[in-house]
Amino acid sequence: MGKVITFGEVLMRISPRGNKKFVQSNIVEFYFGGTELNVGISISNFGGNVKHISAVSDDFIGDTALTYIQKFGVDTSAVVRSKRPLGVYFLEVGAVIRPSMISYNRSHSAFSEIEPSKVNWETALVDGKWVHWTGITPALSKGAFDVLKDGLKLARQKGLAVSADPTYRSGLWKYGQDPKEALIELLHFSTIFIGGVNEINEVLGTDFGYENDNFIEASKQLIQEFPSIEKVFDKIRTSLNSSWHKIRARMWNGVEFRETQDIDITHVVDRIGTGDAFAAGLIYGLQQYDDFKAMEFASAACALKHTYEGDVNFASVGEVNNIIAGNITGRLVR
Repeated sequence: MGKVITFGEVLMRISPRGNKKFVQSNIVEFYFGGTELNVGISISNFGGNVKHISAVSDDFIGDTALTYIQKFGVDTSAVVRSKRPLGVYFLEVGAVIRPSMISYNRSHSAFSEIEPSKVNWETALVDGKWVHWTGITPALSKGAFDVLKDGLKLARQKGLAVSADPTYRSGLWKYGQDPKEALIELLHFSTIFIGGVNEINEVLGTDFGYENDNFIEASKQLIQEFPSIEKVFDKIRTSLNSSWHKIRARMWNGVEFRETQDIDITHVVDRIGTGDAFAAGLIYGLQQYDDFKAMEFASAACALKHTYEGDVNFASVGEVNNIIAGNITGRLVR
């Protein structure tokens, strides 16, 4: 595998233990994560070579975050330090019929002040093969959008693959940029689209339905609008309740449509970062396998993430392949 470069905010997550609400407990746990970082750490756990670009606080919390990232083998040489605090979010983990709840505190975080002068993309992309971005980062600040655009433009000039997960969260776009226009601009530098009909409709202004035929037509129209995009991969979640989900995936690679079987997750331990686990599995898989096997790998990696507490998927390649092979009983391994 070539080096994968991720760019995005590092966040601290704070949660009461178990499935408690904050009002029930004065004991909390913390984890480090962030959408793009979660992808990078997961790829590193698969044996990949990863560099993460970000800005963290210049204090002991920032030191701790960097130590956490580095222990997974992720290169942090392009992370800059800031006098602003690390971004934080608070999570109450739901159960059964009660949904999880999240509150963010990231408006004035270390990452929010990042700007093009602080990131040397020419150096950051040395030995790079792949860049991954999501719709979270350009939503956070004008500086983050500008840095990301510069990086994607240079990455394509150098012939790197660029995967896009244009997750749209309306509540994050607060600095005056039009979300649709921003995402469209960035998608012109992308080669792999990780998203479904919702994301395609958001970008194209269409109203495709969710059936497979609609997904195929939506993917074809997306590729026609953005000729650099070669393949579209969609993770589908069926939620029976907060604790029981099903995961499958489908794709249109410009030639054929394929989809995976459902994977039943009858007891969700933690669903945060599961979409990131899918993206990581796909990026790893597309550099190792054919398109369908890569999608199977991504779907199984996503399913496994539901069994780990925290934002990051700790699964190995062997563990993911065991799920693909149908070993889903959870029997003790000796």
